[in-house]
Amino acid sequence: MAALNWDACDIVLVTGDAYVDHPSFGMAIIGRLLEAQGFRVGIIAQPDWHSAEPFKALGKPTLFFGVTGGNLDSMVNRYTADRRLRHDDAYTADGEGGRRPDRCTIVYTQRCREAYKDVPIVLGGIEASLRRIAHYDYWSDKVRRSILADAKADLLLYGNAERAVVEVANRLAAGEAPHELDSVRGVALFRRVPEHYTELPADDLDSADEAAARRPGETVIRLPAYDEVKDDKEAYARASRVLHREANPGNARPLVQRHGDRDLWLNPPPIPLTSDEMDAVYDLPYARAPHPSYGDAKIPAWDMIKFSVTIMRGCFGGCTFCSITEHEGRVIQNRSEGSILREIERIRDKTPGFTGVISDVGGPTANMYRMACKDPKIEAACRLPSCVFPDICPNLNTSHDDLIRLYRKVREVKGVKKVMVASGVRYDLAVRSPEYVKELVTHHVGGRLKIAPEHTERGPLDKMMKPGIGTYDRFKEMFDAAAKQAGKKYYLIPYFIAAHPGTTDEDMMHLALWLKKNDYRADQVQTFLPSPMATATAMYHTEINPLRGVRRGSSEPVEAIKGLRQRRLHKAFLRYHDPENWPLLREALREMGRADLIGPRPDQLVPLSQPPGTGLGAAGKGRGQPRPVHRTGGGQRFTTKGVPLKK
Repeated sequence: MAALNWDACDIVLVTGDAYVDHPSFGMAIIGRLLEAQGFRVGIIAQPDWHSAEPFKALGKPTLFFGVTGGNLDSMVNRYTADRRLRHDDAYTADGEGGRRPDRCTIVYTQRCREAYKDVPIVLGGIEASLRRIAHYDYWSDKVRRSILADAKADLLLYGNAERAVVEVANRLAAGEAPHELDSVRGVALFRRVPEHYTELPADDLDSADEAAARRPGETVIRLPAYDEVKDDKEAYARASRVLHREANPGNARPLVQRHGDRDLWLNPPPIPLTSDEMDAVYDLPYARAPHPSYGDAKIPAWDMIKFSVTIMRGCFGGCTFCSITEHEGRVIQNRSEGSILREIERIRDKTPGFTGVISDVGGPTANMYRMACKDPKIEAACRLPSCVFPDICPNLNTSHDDLIRLYRKVREVKGVKKVMVASGVRYDLAVRSPEYVKELVTHHVGGRLKIAPEHTERGPLDKMMKPGIGTYDRFKEMFDAAAKQAGKKYYLIPYFIAAHPGTTDEDMMHLALWLKKNDYRADQVQTFLPSPMATATAMYHTEINPLRGVRRGSSEPVEAIKGLRQRRLHKAFLRYHDPENWPLLREALREMGRADLIGPRPDQLVPLSQPPGTGLGAAGKGRGQPRPVHRTGGGQRFTTKGVPLKK
């Protein structure tokens, strides 16, 4: 500030991540974007939150504090799916854990308010975006208020907020107050419902839509109030269904939800960025490096992405366990070829350690680049949560031609030896383009390619909104044929989820048998983690399927896997080959009446005998040791052997 002759910053951004000036880090994008608009921007990264003093480091901002938890929700960042504390943090220098507080957006906001009580505070980023309404919080096992209420901030910007944050900054600079910014798309704030608005109830969506068609003027949908959704699971499921249904920027209506004596108002989502706007964001003058104050410290997240390029945002897959659509939207936002090629040249010229290998060209998925609805009018009117489930929509353009052309141009950049595709490939789209599969395998695979079938059984797949395993089999045939033709030994690495809502023990058993039959031995497996606002999280909490109509007494039930033993069992099925899991699997198979799967034959799942010194991990404590007691989601007490205790 002294070197720039600034007496104050206009905007001070506070982030839970180490500061890396690179477009894969949200704070860098927002900071550079506001700087390009002429604002004086300061950034405070990972401040000590135990007092307000570190939040005064850059003085009092003249316009506002911008607060974010970072690139991940702070609770997802800090705790495992089993609610165990992580001891590392990929977004911190040297991977050090504990450099941000739990629910850090709330804590940072409180400290900003203590530092300068009259400065407006604007929330943004993934933590704020996915907690914008009353939401189920897995770590406290309760429904929490909107983070805007808990943090006591002035505004919340959700989704891709580049356009919104520039408008907010300019209007605040022009003298408007935060409560006057109720026309900004993608903004949440507390306000009264204007008198000229017609309120539609969320009780019956179809009736509400019919009523809206008959009424003139503007409409707002009233979600069940916080006091209702925290105690009534059916009301919570209904609110989740409405929120996801009102996610299309082309037809979404404002939402309002009562919090105590105030109304939380959510404007419709942001209009997707055009290619020119995306190019402008990624062409900003990033230093493309961590801040020099970190010295030689390694920041794992930076090391992973420093040679990668984001070519698009958004995802129209709609997988219920994923939060990409809720944050980035389902309309794909693409960069131009020229912008992508310029960034690769900057990586080549400016990033230390570059050896000629681009580690990834992709985004939320590898192969949705420039895919869109064939008819803009249909796209603007559509309320379906996915363009590819239960089948690929006939209105979706699934051509991979633009992506193939991009791959070929990227490979021609001087100084580039190899271009990898490390983002997950949406294989149900890829099978429609044999040319793409051939191009991918021949030039862009480095031995292994990760894809995510997630399961083999129709029950959980339907709750995930994922294609059947038959589509995976077709892709594998094409992948193997292309690898053979290229003279390469390449392997697919499939990802699977344990304990997802709608999954039975029998489903996991059949998945384990499929894995063994196909000689897959997963080293790392994913247990379902109910992240804020995801549809699958609503299933987990309510045991109701919000993909169907949610009506009192006639909602579709969903089995939720909440007990610790059952969650461990589902994970153990994915690692059927690990001797540590065999005692738990034997016990479960006998309880399921499938003792025929215990034995030495290839078609059997686990052997009858146990190698010495193994089998103490997944089964709990060793023999003769006291077994801890835990509670299942239904409230009945079990030992870790699964035996009900007498009350």
